[in-house]
Amino acid sequence: MGAATGAQFVLTRGDARARVGAVAAVLREFSVAGVNFTETWPENDQTPHGCGIVLVPWPNRIEAGAWLHEGKKLQLDITDVGNNCAIHGLLRNTAYTAVEQSPESVTLHANVFPQHGYPFQLDTSVTYSLSDQGLQVTHRLRNEGAAPAPFGVGAHPYLRVGAYDTADLTVVVDAASYLPLNERKVPLGAQPVSGTEWDLRPGKSLASIDLDTAYTDLTPVDGRQQVTLGAPDGSGILLWADKIFGYIQVFTPRDFPVRGHAVAVEPMTCPANAFNSGNGLLWLEPGASFEASWGLAPFGF
Repeated sequence: MGAATGAQFVLTRGDARARVGAVAAVLREFSVAGVNFTETWPENDQTPHGCGIVLVPWPNRIEAGAWLHEGKKLQLDITDVGNNCAIHGLLRNTAYTAVEQSPESVTLHANVFPQHGYPFQLDTSVTYSLSDQGLQVTHRLRNEGAAPAPFGVGAHPYLRVGAYDTADLTVVVDAASYLPLNERKVPLGAQPVSGTEWDLRPGKSLASIDLDTAYTDLTPVDGRQQVTLGAPDGSGILLWADKIFGYIQVFTPRDFPVRGHAVAVEPMTCPANAFNSGNGLLWLEPGASFEASWGLAPFGF
């Protein structure tokens, strides 16, 4: 029986290893010297909680799946039925095709074709590449249509530090603002983190807080956004992202397969409901291209 995430692509460089599945170009593993820095799940199971998938042409959700374009209401399929939203874009069930591969990298390709709710055509690809610093993920889009196309890009990695329980980890996000949610998990507008339990700038134990929260007004380090997850022994994982990823979602479900408590750290170019709010929404002119990267860098082990 084949994997539920389609064809598998294994990358190796020294003692680093990554595995990517074709469906949603999903990151199934990143490890170094046998230490896992991303969550895994049973081979024949569907991707749990969107673990590791690529989010295009929008991350997170669009309220009621509806938005206005040039005065016309467009309606997307409702894929988060419980919250009456369209969630995580249009490629989460699409098998990407490998167009370039080496022992250390793979580039996967998929098209977004015009459809109800999104009448635009995008050529998309994602490259996973191992280096001495860790794993780099590069997203590329090109507008193949005749009209400007709105879009957002995101990724949904679930991070870990080896065998440590998620509750043992401390998360640091240097963000001045967070986005409170309504009952359908749609942002109500950015608010300062100062004086709230949502302030992750000094570091917060994941044992003490449950999060499904987007952060913004990030403070870059050397021109990049950064989030760290640290373990008690000083080891950890750094997620970095180009500055265009102006939002970081931190999500801590308690029902991840096998592990239970888990943590997703999601770089996003826009927050939930950006097609309606316009916050962080990007546009591609006909024939124009977009490229941006994020990555994972272990430390202290």
